Amino acid sequence: MTDTALVAGGGGFVGSHLCDSLLNDDYDVLCIDNFGSGRPRNVEHLLDHPRFTLQEADIRQPSALPPVDEIYHLASRASPKDFTDFPVRIALTNTEGTRNLLDHAVASDAKMLFASTSEVYGDPEVHPQPESYTGNVNIRGPRGCYDESKRFGETLTVAYEREYDLDVRTARIFNTYGPRMDPDDGRVIPNFLSQALGDRDLTVYGDGSQTRSFCYVDDMVRGLRALMEARGLQGEVVNLGSDDEITIQELADAVIDVADTDSEIVYRSLPEDDPQRRRPHLGKAREELSYEPSVSLQKGLKRTLDHFSEER
Repeated sequence: MTDTALVAGGGGFVGSHLCDSLLNDDYDVLCIDNFGSGRPRNVEHLLDHPRFTLQEADIRQPSALPPVDEIYHLASRASPKDFTDFPVRIALTNTEGTRNLLDHAVASDAKMLFASTSEVYGDPEVHPQPESYTGNVNIRGPRGCYDESKRFGETLTVAYEREYDLDVRTARIFNTYGPRMDPDDGRVIPNFLSQALGDRDLTVYGDGSQTRSFCYVDDMVRGLRALMEARGLQGEVVNLGSDDEITIQELADAVIDVADTDSEIVYRSLPEDDPQRRRPHLGKAREELSYEPSVSLQKGLKRTLDHFSEER
């Protein structure tokens, strides 16, 4: 009997790749998206697939959903530029929306995976960040609508696991990139690639010494699938991403090299609450999931650049 997976936010960048992966493994896939930040073009290649169903809906509002076996909750705006424009929608997606999906998981007796974020660690005082670290978040800052709602979303999953014995797992996703990102997303890799393709200078905020760890989308989807399928992880939280840490200056140099552009680097003021260092501790993922990112930054940037070129 074929399993059915619900992917909330399935029209988004990571969600659409997850839909592809599930369909390739013979799942029936119900994709739910209101296309607030997801894009219809991300799933248009799936519309004629016999095991794919697209339901345009908003998870903040309860709606009639069929019984499913697995629920992946990836629905939320995640671009920093949206934190200013859509703070209430973001906060409610990760709280009310999470509650609605948890209720459906209980009703369906389904397993659920909640896509949390490295942003729950805020501007970390512990490095690298293990799952046991509770973070340093400014709950009233411009990023608070996202950071704190994801934190409360995690609290909800733990409450449902304790009260209803629901099998729900949480992935703390670190910076992920790849094809189908919105070129106007506002995050650093699409910003740099779009600027390089347009022969414009690359904008670095601050002095470029702040660090990030970037994970290619195929590696992230593999991690999400492994976390959902692993035995004995009910109620657990696991970091997913790459632990190859580089500075933003080094990233800008890498993009200029991959794009073979004459673009220069210009510097602007650092946004408020922008974290200085970010790298996951992946010990738990390696031990419990045999997880190991495999796509190099150079190879991933080239694939993403090629995709952005095709979209221009």
